[in-house]
Amino acid sequence: MTTDERVDRLVRDVDLGGFGVVGDLDGVKQTLLEDIMSESLGWRGVGRPRRLWVRRFAGVMTAAAVLVSVVPASMVLRGQAEGDGVSPIVSAGAGVVFSPSAMEAAERNPRLLIDRAGWTVAGLYGFAEEQGAIRFRRGERELEMNWYSAYVYSDRYAGQRVDGPGRSVRVDGWPADVFQGLNGDFTVLLRPRDKVVVEMKTSGKWSRKDLDRVLADVVRVDARTLLAMLPAEMVMPVRERAAKVLADVPLPPGFDVAALEDIAVSDSYQFGAGATSRVGCGWIAEWQRARASGDEAGVRRAADALRSSHGWRVLRDMEKAGDWPEVFWEYADEIAAGTLRPGYVQGLDCR
Repeated sequence: MTTDERVDRLVRDVDLGGFGVVGDLDGVKQTLLEDIMSESLGWRGVGRPRRLWVRRFAGVMTAAAVLVSVVPASMVLRGQAEGDGVSPIVSAGAGVVFSPSAMEAAERNPRLLIDRAGWTVAGLYGFAEEQGAIRFRRGERELEMNWYSAYVYSDRYAGQRVDGPGRSVRVDGWPADVFQGLNGDFTVLLRPRDKVVVEMKTSGKWSRKDLDRVLADVVRVDARTLLAMLPAEMVMPVRERAAKVLADVPLPPGFDVAALEDIAVSDSYQFGAGATSRVGCGWIAEWQRARASGDEAGVRRAADALRSSHGWRVLRDMEKAGDWPEVFWEYADEIAAGTLRPGYVQGLDCR
């Protein structure tokens, strides 16, 4: 990154309005290079769910280094955000421990966050996979960041050009193209980086100005910071989370909670679907084994377990959010009736 690019990033990352700086940004950039500015904004608590602090501009020591105020050891402030310069992004403290699998998945993840107050993670799936998505929400607006293997870039790009040419932008310094569909929604396609391509999609009421403002606040963070910014339930240890979600669910013989590790970092719907999928597939395998061996008690036990799924809290809680419970209950009812369609393998994602 050149000196000019570094200074451009510093200018973007500082909420100049909060320091009473007005006028041409090129002039501001020169000032950042030549002068030392400081203005104490003091400490200001923002409250739950996370403690956020106002970033204090301390001065420019070099063209590429800005000092920030001392913060508690458990967090490090990054970037800017609207509203008195408060940044929602904090890093996990040294005492915070994430599972090795979560850290490994986060390292492979694009690790892009919106450094603007009010944006929260509303959905997450495929965190540990080559294809997944993280959905951010603020009010009625949503921005979903999907990631894929880099080889799909040319196809994704060609598909977006069907509605017209895009315009070039940069997201956290990385080249990208913005397309607008006939329905008014925007798609931002980033060039491949680290063997991954990111495609952002808007939903809700967005203007081009809204999009440009948010894209300017998208930053790439390290793995620990990404995990620290996810809702607590999404990074809960898998055994603790499974015990909570499957509290009233009968588990099939040999069920291993550790096998849920690959879906551990996900939103509540995706974790619930993944966990009940493994449970359902386990009971179906037990039902098939019992039938093949003439174990009538085993057949009844498996059928009763699946029949009881109509009362499982996890599926009841998911009912309003999607169709997974209905799909699960269809196959459960077939087992209870003594039949089973071959399509259950795909339908329940049995492996």
